[in-house]
Order: sequence, then C-alpha cells, then structure tokens
Amino acid sequence: MTSSLLRGGVATLALFAAAAAPATAQNARIPVETYRLDNGLRVVLSPNAAVPTVSVNVWYDVGARDEQPGRTGFAHLFEHMMFQGSQNIGRGDHFKLMERAGSQNFNGTTDYDRTNYYQTLPANRLNLGLWAEADRMRALAVTEENFRNQRDVVKEEKRQRVDNSPYGTALRAMIGEAAYSPESCFGYAHISIGSMADLDSATLDDVRNFHSTYYRPENATLTVTGGFVPAEAKALIQRYFGAIPRGTAAIPRNSCTQPFTKLPVRREFTDANAQLPAVMATFGLPAAGDKDMAAITLLNAILTDGESSRLNDRLVKRERAAVQMVPLFLERRGPGLAMYFMVANQGVGAEKLEALFDEELARVRDGGVTEAELARARNRLRAGEVLQRQSPHGLAEALQTGVHFHGDPNWVNRSLAPYAAVTAADVQRVARQYFTNNNRALAVIAPAAAAKD
Repeated sequence: MTSSLLRGGVATLALFAAAAAPATAQNARIPVETYRLDNGLRVVLSPNAAVPTVSVNVWYDVGARDEQPGRTGFAHLFEHMMFQGSQNIGRGDHFKLMERAGSQNFNGTTDYDRTNYYQTLPANRLNLGLWAEADRMRALAVTEENFRNQRDVVKEEKRQRVDNSPYGTALRAMIGEAAYSPESCFGYAHISIGSMADLDSATLDDVRNFHSTYYRPENATLTVTGGFVPAEAKALIQRYFGAIPRGTAAIPRNSCTQPFTKLPVRREFTDANAQLPAVMATFGLPAAGDKDMAAITLLNAILTDGESSRLNDRLVKRERAAVQMVPLFLERRGPGLAMYFMVANQGVGAEKLEALFDEELARVRDGGVTEAELARARNRLRAGEVLQRQSPHGLAEALQTGVHFHGDPNWVNRSLAPYAAVTAADVQRVARQYFTNNNRALAVIAPAAAAKD
C-alpha cells in the first residue's frame, strides 16, 4: 500500500530534485585536465585506460534560475527540444544513434542551475558522442513544428507529474514561492517546469532568442571520462566543436538577494489527489560553496540517511506516525533548501507529525549529535561517492559539479576535506542557525475527502 500510495508524490519529488550532490570523497587522485577552445568551450578530460566505455557529458550554464517573469519554462522546454533534431540528425534519431552504438545510458535533465546532456558509449564510439553533441550545439532544429510539439509534451508532463500528482501543488510551493521571495529571488522562486500560460504565450522568436543567448560554446562545459586517449579526444573535440562560433551578446543573469525574507510562513493545502495528511517543512540554506554547507550536509545525513536516521527512526519506526519520510536536499549555486516531506500513517493527524518533527530538531539544537552519528554520516557520504565514481557517467557528473558549484573540476580531489573538519559542535551550531522555525516554510496538507468531513 505504501509504495502505490506514495508513488505519485515521490515521482513529483524526482521532478523537482536538483542535480546529484557535490562530490564528497577521495581515494586515489583522479586525473583531471582542463582547457578551453578558442570559442570559449571549457573542456574537462579524465582518462582511465582500464574502463571499456566513455562518457560524453555537456552542461550548459542555464537553468530555471535564468528565466524571467512571463518567460518561464524555457530551460526545461529546451531539454526536450535538444532531442528533436539538428543539421545532421533527424527528429528523435539521437536516441536511435546511441542505442545502435551500444549505449544504455543517455538523456538530458534540467535543474535550476544547469541543463545537462550525456551519453555513455563503448570507448571506440567516442567520436559519435562528440559529433552528436556538437551537431546540436551548432545547428539545433528550432522550428515552429518542434516548438509546438514539445510544448504540448511539457504541458502533459506537468499535468501528470505535478498538477495531478498527490501533494504536487504543495511541493511546488514549498520549494518555490513559499520559501523564496519572488521579488528578490525570482530565479529560484518559480517552478522549474514553468508556467503553461508563459509557454502558451511564447513565440518562435522568443524560443530562438533563448537558444542563441544560452546555448553557445562559451556557456558550456564538455567533460569526457573513461577509456580514451587524451590526444585523440582533443583532436576530435577540436574537429567537431572548434568551428562553432561564440555568441555576440552578453549573457544575462538573475540576481538572488535576500531570498528568504518571506520566512517564516505556514501554508495549508487541500489536495484532491492525496489519501493521507502530510507535512512539508522547508528550511533556507546558504549557497553550495558556503563554509557552513559541509556541516549542514552532515546534519541532513544524520537526520535522514538510512532507516536508523533520526527522523526515520522516530517518525516511521518507533512512533509509526508516518508511512514515509522523504528528504529533498537542494544544494544550489545560490541559496539552497532542505525540505522534509512526511506522510501520516492511517489515523494519524498532521499535527502529530509536525510535533514529532519539531521535537527531533529541538533535540539536535539543544543536545547536539554524537561522535558515532557524525562518523557514520561521513562514512555513508564517502561510500556513496565511491560508488558514484565507479562509472564514467558518475565521474563526469562529479567533475561538472566541481566546475559549476565550486569553480574547479579538481574539486573532486579535495572535496572530502571540509567534511573531515566538521565537529559535533559545528553540526549543533548550524542546526541552531538554519533549522529553526523562523527560517522555515511549513505546509500542512489535508486530503480533500478529510477536509469535507
């Protein structure tokens, strides 16, 4: 019952989730070489001759944070448009080319801080991945037909995964306009999938302008990892990407000052798609590069990582007040969020969930965490990162995260140090500073049937 009941809500969380968390562990030093082409394209190479596959991974420095009022949804729309054909690749043929070449991992995703496109291929097909990415960077088919077709696809996606998903409306608010101030931080205050009214009013010229503004080599990072010879990869990269021209106009950026002026806030929702009451608590955080983020990340792990984590142990296992507790930790280039989504068990009211959640956070603020909890959190973060980096794709994403969130792909070789330096006192300090009711947006969701009773 639990999995079927919550499937929609968890799927909605996946739609809103940010990119994978930044790298957190080191073993042997990872080889990293970075350079730029004359057109500004940043290239990051990390060869490993023992691996039979390669990952070709492109991050464009554009996401929902770059959208303007009245023009939302364009970043996500272009994730779809990038698979609708280019000068030498027909509509939908990108997937076919990758499959025929033996790839089992290729896609694109949109976040607030970036849009990425990737494929993992047999090492001898590196040329295909580079050629395909260069073709759509240089000559994407931004046509009226493709625009209208993909706009309809996005609208249907929103209807299914947000509008008609259990708890979707509340979730959209709790990681957007309820937490962030739309006046001072619009980029993070709106839903990344966008407003359908904005997309309906958009013209082909609007869409082409967005593409020419952000989809250009000097606003992109190409990362290649896995079993390749660097000299051969460099020659292919120059061959396919070198002649793509720079953009001419400056790239506009939104600012995000005083993002959490609306906090604290409490919202109540009635949800026709929900069967059980729920509570969402969202806390404002600093940017990914802030000195406090290591302690905050470890605190979040202590609260949520694994069945014996504090919140799961108290709310789900011991009290049986929640059928599930799902965290959403949004580490961003600008101010981030920590959100905790709790669905009540049968016969349990939202008020009990809220009270138990508040008690657990108060325990950390007042009594701190143990050294054993801190060590366990560090070890789980390290294990997760080791697992991620075993694949070329996982390593490519970690390198991209280093570039975009920390300004250096070599961050992968020193990312553990901030976590090793965190003390139990640091964890208690950030709990007292950030995980307070005054820095919180709280949502209480009642099923429509219960609201009528």
